[in-house]
Amino acid sequence: MSRPEVSDVQGSSAGAAPQTNDERLLASMGYKQELSRRMSGFSNFAISFSIICILAGGITAFPNGFTAAGGASIGIGWPLGVIFAVVVALGMGQIASAFPTAGGLYHWSSILGGRGWGWATAWFNLLGLVFVTASVNVGVYSLFRDLVLGNVFGVDVSKFGLPQQILAVLIITGIQAFCNYRGIRLTTLLTDFSGYLIFVVAALLTAALLIYAPSLDFSRLFTFHNYTGDAGGGVWPATSSLPLAFLGGLILVCYTITGFDASAHTSEETQDAARNVPRGMIQAVLYSSVFGFIMIAAFVLAMPSLDEGAKQGYGLFGWLMGGSRMPGFLKEVLYIGIVIANFLCGLACLTSTSRMIYAFSRDGGLPYSHLLKTVHPQYRTPGPAILIGSVLVFAATLYAPAFAVLAAGSAVLLYISYIMPVAAGLLAEGKSWTHFGPFRLGAWSKPVAVLGILGGAVLAYVGMRPPFQQVAYVVFGLIIALVAVWYAAETRRFQGPPAANFRE
Repeated sequence: MSRPEVSDVQGSSAGAAPQTNDERLLASMGYKQELSRRMSGFSNFAISFSIICILAGGITAFPNGFTAAGGASIGIGWPLGVIFAVVVALGMGQIASAFPTAGGLYHWSSILGGRGWGWATAWFNLLGLVFVTASVNVGVYSLFRDLVLGNVFGVDVSKFGLPQQILAVLIITGIQAFCNYRGIRLTTLLTDFSGYLIFVVAALLTAALLIYAPSLDFSRLFTFHNYTGDAGGGVWPATSSLPLAFLGGLILVCYTITGFDASAHTSEETQDAARNVPRGMIQAVLYSSVFGFIMIAAFVLAMPSLDEGAKQGYGLFGWLMGGSRMPGFLKEVLYIGIVIANFLCGLACLTSTSRMIYAFSRDGGLPYSHLLKTVHPQYRTPGPAILIGSVLVFAATLYAPAFAVLAAGSAVLLYISYIMPVAAGLLAEGKSWTHFGPFRLGAWSKPVAVLGILGGAVLAYVGMRPPFQQVAYVVFGLIIALVAVWYAAETRRFQGPPAANFRE
């Protein structure tokens, strides 16, 4: 696959030679260095680790897993779902190593599968990022309301409703946008801190729950209970099929172990991106999978009664912590740590969303692209992209039952956008795709791609089953709209990224 010469770089003058290997690689794909390349390998890992955030999805979506098929949804379902996520990350990592650009998935799909495939990938990924940021910020508000205001400060939150949520999410999103706008250095400091915070709080929470547990019965983790319907607080519609209930419980992994494309979206801000981006992505998934499993297993083991716990529905974590014998001051410290980690998770999500908007706009993929691709000359951040991303995130949270639908929708849309470039790479490898980066799967490349596509499809399917059938309507409606718009207008207008000989 041929690449443009340095003189073809968008916005650069002929003969302006880049000074670093990262800049030369970026120039070979048709772009000049505009964003500030300050992120280390750890920082690239930390931003994906912060978005995955086991203290976010692992807590807020835990009832969706446990009330499906009981302890087996955790002890068996989590490792099974993690296998799917890991192979998806491996497939994405190999492509990221070859094409380390902001808006990575969109570029990968365009280069490997054609500009139409890339354009569709961009929309699935962008909407998934908006949904995941929105769901996290609603979760931040809910956890702050219940854990900090209610339990730490003793505020009566029983009458809080949608107006309080709207105001709180507006403030939360605004602060995250401001931090993003002020530069990648500030964002990196916060997400690096978030990485350490997640490790510490998750370890403390796990240890405290196990130490003060009434008893420890590890067989709980491998025992099936059908908690659908009223037995599970109405989280899932009642079904007599335990296999279907178990399948539904995989939504816990689907929602929690997602968002690791952040490492790719910040490629142009990462040093030695061809190596550090795939490493950061894969390590974030692996560490989150292991520590997340230990933490949610502790939730199951620490329950005084599984049946009583299941009946709490979405109030399960609060019930578990309220009944724990751990010291009150320790609970308060954990509550505050959990809320801060969730806030920083949302901040990292907004970083990823804004870089996707910036990268897609840079190639004319969005309305008002000439504005959205603008980079602040001092902070070297895509200010308009951050602003519009924040507005879209806030607008998405105005839907009253926001969290459950947004969480499932984000997981589905993101995993679809993950498997699209992997599928394109599977077909292009050895044909139009002959350039590879330092991270290479070798003989395992195609088997991993096939397993990643199948695993990602399973996780996406889980997020469209009842009670999340609204997500299926969104996905199918989006597919119809994208096909119509592409053939009506975009196939002639949209040129895609400059870094490929596109297959039409």
